[in-house]
Amino acid sequence: MSQVFPGTRVVHPIEQESFRRLRARLDTSHFPPLTRAVVERVIHSAADLEYADDLVTDEDALRRAHAALHAGAPVVADVEMVAAGITRRSAVCRLKDAKSGPGLTRSAHAVRLAYEEVGPGALWVIGCAPTALEELLRLDTRPALVIGLPVGFVGAAESKAALRESGLPAVSNVSEKGGSAVAAAALNALLYHPVPQADQASKTDRADPAPTTAEATSAAKETS
Repeated sequence: MSQVFPGTRVVHPIEQESFRRLRARLDTSHFPPLTRAVVERVIHSAADLEYADDLVTDEDALRRAHAALHAGAPVVADVEMVAAGITRRSAVCRLKDAKSGPGLTRSAHAVRLAYEEVGPGALWVIGCAPTALEELLRLDTRPALVIGLPVGFVGAAESKAALRESGLPAVSNVSEKGGSAVAAAALNALLYHPVPQADQASKTDRADPAPTTAEATSAAKETS
């Protein structure tokens, strides 16, 4: 039987069994909630338990990013494969519009174009090109979060180390591995994680209150 996930997402029985086996082989209970969600979904996407020790996260940064994401902050992906892997939310990807030039890769130019479109406060998901992450670090993007998980033998580990040194709110990993699937999975973990009850109540409190009987009667007279 399929399980209904918070936010009306229906989880397929195969996925349920996959997570059951993951948790049987790896104890993730010591991680704080959002870190655990990210670690488990990244591991699930790659079938690679080593990510439990390879990922670098910060729970406070994830909490703020989670709030921004569910408040409607834009999401930017470095390549279409990352954008395609993100569910329940469209992602900006400007790689098709980008052009390479002297000292500038298409991926780096795509980051510039995307920033011109979304401005500060976005969640950036980089799973392919180290040069995209390097360009992001050169710009003053003021992100809500950078998921920096590019893969490769040239520049990937170095760009992720630079991300950690930047002090930006981030999810990264130490090794050269990464990729589109794991980067999208990290973002999806935040999308699927339920919004705290207090936040939901706060949103309700901020909504326009229902009119009183007297106000409704007055409004009806004015429009009659």
